[in-house]
Amino acid sequence: MTETQLVAGEAALSICESLLLALNDQKIMTEAQVLGVLEDAAAAHENAIKDASDPEAHRQISDLIRKISSKGNSVRDL
Repeated sequence: MTETQLVAGEAALSICESLLLALNDQKIMTEAQVLGVLEDAAAAHENAIKDASDPEAHRQISDLIRKISSKGNSVRDL
């Protein structure tokens, strides 16, 4: 993965985190709904592992999403 791709991924993750937090702060989504979104995302990557050309990437993505959801918020400390 190139440096540009890594930076793009970190930017996307930060934007998504901010959006989920804002949706919760504005009472558009409950905390349970936000956690459900994260659970769905993690599960999608776990389900992709068996058929993926790069299963390790999907495992790492799922692990990261689960770590984010268990910490409450902020990817800055990962």
